[in-house]
Amino acid sequence: MKVNGKIVVVTGAGSGIGRALVQRFVTEGAGRVVAVDINADHVAETAAMSDCLAMTADVSREADIQRVIAETEDQVGAIDLFCSNAGVGLGPSEQSPDEEWLASWEVNVMSHVYAARHLIPRMTERGGGYFLHTASAAGLLNQIGGAAYGVTKHAAVGFGEWLALTYGHRGIRVSMLCPQAVRTAMTAVADDDPGSEQIKAAAGDGMLEPEDVAQAVVEGLDEETFLILPHPEVVDYMQRKTADYDRWIRGMNRWHCSLTGES
Repeated sequence: MKVNGKIVVVTGAGSGIGRALVQRFVTEGAGRVVAVDINADHVAETAAMSDCLAMTADVSREADIQRVIAETEDQVGAIDLFCSNAGVGLGPSEQSPDEEWLASWEVNVMSHVYAARHLIPRMTERGGGYFLHTASAAGLLNQIGGAAYGVTKHAAVGFGEWLALTYGHRGIRVSMLCPQAVRTAMTAVADDDPGSEQIKAAAGDGMLEPEDVAQAVVEGLDEETFLILPHPEVVDYMQRKTADYDRWIRGMNRWHCSLTGES
């Protein structure tokens, strides 16, 4: 897909990867970009920086996603590309509160389900459409220090696979954006922060800028690849994992110990 002339919606567009995607899509000549975020001030800043529309929504609420879709299609036009980009990095372990696990599930998984639920009928009726879901390399490899994050990102990849295999013949295309560490508010933690273990693990191959990720997205959409991997090393890690699962788990356990100082 070339985004030139297309109508695009991006959630989590108030900062980080989402803002970079909005700016890049505008630069690529998108017909109209709708930037969506739970923070009205942040998404207004995104809109001020780019020629785009701003909407406020909580992606964990189905009614909010339904409203964004309806208002965009009624006021702007048929959505060609829906980018479910919003995400949270909560729930570091099995001991984390249920509230963090539930919020992770609602934002990292159900937001994708809600978008598909209300867009698939519209898209299939007009012959097709495209979903870009921001997951993470954690959805393919898991995440040291991020239990709920790794689990829900795995679920997000699984749902994207299901969409593609179920609706591909009806013109629905799906890409999963799966970077490792990207320089965003989510990765800006101090060394003594409980989330630092997770960030250090993800940043093993370097920290990308959001603009680098946006470049990878444009290239991936152009080729319509299911996996968009800004860190190409992830392919090798996936192959090692599936080639010898037990060895991979032992290696990840050793890495966990080296990061935490456990023995």
